[in-house]
Amino acid sequence: MLEFGSLLFGFVIVEAQTLVALPVVLALELSAGDTPSHRTLSRDEAAELAALVAEDLHALVPQVSEARLAVAGALFDAVELLRPGFPVWATLDELARRVPRGHLDNVVAFGTHEGHMPAQPLEPEAAFADGPMRLLPMSLLAPESLAESLSEKLEVELVGRGEAGARTADWLMRTLGVRLEHARYLSRNDLLALTCVQYEHVNLAPLWTLLESALLTPYRDETTMSARGLTLRYHEGKVEAQSPLDWLRHQPGDVSQRAHDFAGLLFELRQYAALLGAHHLPLVLADGEPTSGYLLETFGHTDAGYDAPALYAHEAPGLGVVAVTVAQRGDGGRARVLAHGYPLHPKALGPLVSALADRYGIASDVHALGCILLDADGQLGAPADALH
Repeated sequence: MLEFGSLLFGFVIVEAQTLVALPVVLALELSAGDTPSHRTLSRDEAAELAALVAEDLHALVPQVSEARLAVAGALFDAVELLRPGFPVWATLDELARRVPRGHLDNVVAFGTHEGHMPAQPLEPEAAFADGPMRLLPMSLLAPESLAESLSEKLEVELVGRGEAGARTADWLMRTLGVRLEHARYLSRNDLLALTCVQYEHVNLAPLWTLLESALLTPYRDETTMSARGLTLRYHEGKVEAQSPLDWLRHQPGDVSQRAHDFAGLLFELRQYAALLGAHHLPLVLADGEPTSGYLLETFGHTDAGYDAPALYAHEAPGLGVVAVTVAQRGDGGRARVLAHGYPLHPKALGPLVSALADRYGIASDVHALGCILLDADGQLGAPADALH
């Protein structure tokens, strides 16, 4: 009876004060080749897991009993959790705050009802379901007077001895049908640090610089440079890339080397676009037009003194079409370039070609060049002679 009264008393204190959300995650490292049987938990399953999690956290940091634990019964990839505004945690916190005052338990869990989570941000995306680490988000909603000290204790204890309890790990393996190499609790700061190390390990430290700014200081611009020397800037919710043509203009080497380096740059741009897109950060050209799935540089309008515009596809081994040029041919073998478009993924090629054809009022027939064609000045160009 005393235990029940303490729980009720603690709950009243939590509800009477301003609550501060302390984000936590349960990280599941799967054995090689294993995939969870499902990405979300039912309401009953989420409640069972939340009770086990509460025991684990209380054993690590007893003060968690003075906060409300909110658990989302869904398995995510890091790219889904680390998005501007942290929408998964923001949604979880909002739902947890709505739990009526008369609810006597300081542990709340959210799972599926008729196959759906209670809010769209808590639905994991199938596109990211195959990673070797699954992340189950949770929050501790603590009274303002407790939040700072509890946060400090969590940061220390989770790093040092945050392994999930045996009962929790066993429950997860049985329920999800997987074997676990590790199951441990991390603070959101731990997850940020882990992701930073992962990106640095694959030579993407500049990408992390941009992402970290978008996540933690979205009000502040951040400029960096990619491994290949392309200038990138985080600004007002998007990443602005230096013009590929401007980058090419400053590269040394003969035509063959410049074409090879340009292909490498466009591969890097695709890599950045894919990862930034997964984190919900759009990649655009600095001072360029807003586009979806491709980048577009334009240089002028059609000149009646030249032939009708035509589309030319620059290709690179292993990458396919890396750029589409719109150009007009004139007397004496002159080629007048009107635009360059860069598809950031294979499915963007069709929309890019259609957009260019519509803009210049021409057929969407594309002349394949079989290479990256540079002009006499070493710039991306178009053939002076007609292609048949």
